[in-house]
Amino acid sequence: MLDISNFDYDLPKDSIAQFPLGQRDESKLLVSTQDVEHMHTRDFPNLLRPGDVVVLNEARVMPARLNLRRVTGGSVEVLALEEVDNGKWEALVRPSRKIQVGEELLDQSGKAVLRVDEVTHKGTRYISPIKAEMREIFSIHGEIPLPPYIENNGIDQSRYQTVYAQNENSVAAPTAGLHITEEIIDRCSAAGASVVTVNLSVGIGTFQPIATDSINEHVMHSERYFVEADVWESVQKAKRVIAVGTTVVRTLESVASTGRLEGRTELYIKPGFQFRVVDSLLTNFHLPKSSLLVMIEAFMGKSWKNLYYLALKEGYRFLSFGDAMFIERGE
Repeated sequence: MLDISNFDYDLPKDSIAQFPLGQRDESKLLVSTQDVEHMHTRDFPNLLRPGDVVVLNEARVMPARLNLRRVTGGSVEVLALEEVDNGKWEALVRPSRKIQVGEELLDQSGKAVLRVDEVTHKGTRYISPIKAEMREIFSIHGEIPLPPYIENNGIDQSRYQTVYAQNENSVAAPTAGLHITEEIIDRCSAAGASVVTVNLSVGIGTFQPIATDSINEHVMHSERYFVEADVWESVQKAKRVIAVGTTVVRTLESVASTGRLEGRTELYIKPGFQFRVVDSLLTNFHLPKSSLLVMIEAFMGKSWKNLYYLALKEGYRFLSFGDAMFIERGE
């Protein structure tokens, strides 16, 4: 039994990056290959070789957080997660218990915007738009949902999107990609590497720590993914596959294990998992007791702890707006 306490570490509050740096690629990069080196993310192309394939997740974060109110005047926060059927969406609603099935929520001018429907088996709610499409409601009333540990809501919302984001279908950013600039992509190509994209809709589960004592008892959240056939072909032919972010790892390993280029994945990567695709990983520093940290140990072994302690000691910034590490798959 792998106890969740094995994936805990002390993360001081002042080590959590509360804002992005001025330039995306000036973040620090802790490189663990044969040796451990301190670099910056602008140096990432220098780690590449001809024949490498660098894989990015092009998912774009939806402005899916809505601040609405009840007819009685009470405030309600709605976070739309994904469309489930013909205009109906799954959402987190706070406070959910007080909201009756069929109750309409209003915008600040008093206009009815959406209706809250039944509770799902996961404890979320179904919601339905009134008059307008949900995407139109997002464009008028929505905000980008920053992670709960970010206390400053005045951040430029474009900095919580990657520069290559395409499909607006996520409630969280694929944060390793926040370091990547157009110049870095050009330099990756100049180094002889191919740069390709996949799409995995990052779900709310990415923020949630594992609540069970054993990691084996954790129920993994489900996310939609899509990979173009030519992208998968180039990945299979690669001399080395480098994933930019854990969402890319989950996507590629899901395709390898199911043979399906699109669908939903509940893949839970934990120690003992046999990786079939990804050789190297550019990733941020993750929350204690998270499934992402479990994935990191599955990928590189227990040495992640030494790297995390070193990063904390050297003043690296952690989590979504923080610094990054470049690691290779353990034998």
